[in-house]
Amino acid sequence: MSETSTEDAATQVFLDHRRLLFSVVYNLLGSIADTEEVLQETWLAWTRHSDRLDADEIENPRAYLVRVAVNQALTQQSVISRRRETYVGPWLPEPLVADAAEAEFTDSASNAESVSMALLVVLETLSPLERAVFVLHEAFGYQHTEISEILGRKPQAIRQIAHRARKHVEARRPRYRPDRKVQERVTERFISAALGGDLSELMKVLAPDVTLCADGGGKAPAPGKPIEGREKVARLFAGFATRPLSGLSMHFRLANGEPSVLLLDGDTPWFILILDLTPDGEQIRSIYGISNPDKLARMVQS
Repeated sequence: MSETSTEDAATQVFLDHRRLLFSVVYNLLGSIADTEEVLQETWLAWTRHSDRLDADEIENPRAYLVRVAVNQALTQQSVISRRRETYVGPWLPEPLVADAAEAEFTDSASNAESVSMALLVVLETLSPLERAVFVLHEAFGYQHTEISEILGRKPQAIRQIAHRARKHVEARRPRYRPDRKVQERVTERFISAALGGDLSELMKVLAPDVTLCADGGGKAPAPGKPIEGREKVARLFAGFATRPLSGLSMHFRLANGEPSVLLLDGDTPWFILILDLTPDGEQIRSIYGISNPDKLARMVQS
């Protein structure tokens, strides 16, 4: 095979696996820009070594690419940690945004729960290694023996890490999935009440212990710390109705597979709100708001 055809074949193999790699790495980092950087490094490693891999790795390029991408992501975690030390205000993962009329992600590499904003926030509380094991096993179905090969750890150690990570996540994020129509209805109720300044309706749709966490990154208006409690959050959003919103338009979107509301200033994203419901699906228990223009500018279509 000629050098050009070999390069073309290597490129096609990488492109065939790119969606999976993006999904895995994004779940590990919660940052689109960092995910793209890791994928670039993975691509470079693949092109450098694709013509020198042993027979097993050539027969299973998926395993090789995932191993490289995951370990690159773990290295990138240290860079992200240092960056967070100077970040202004709460940090939230960057959302993956699609038109609300589009279908949910359908392949196993983009399971809706695995990339939900609420779960990503919980994953931020794990160590990088715990997060890698949890994501690979729970979201992508890798067996412990496979994960041990990816991370270079013994299977027994991986099982212990998986158990610890799963217990940690389940304590903070019980497994349930509200019906999509219910999510949309509650989202519409919330936005209608906020735009109308209807404090009474906001009090009904918000759970008593609701929390608002907003990420402005010091570059856009946002509370400097999370706001807790139904009355405080309701009064904050009811106050929006008294402020001039000239030029702003509201659009329903899917953010990480769940209903959200995107506010545009002309054609420019201004703010996105992602709602997390109580297990019965009737009230909002968490609101994630992102106004950091850097993150909004990097929003991608699914």
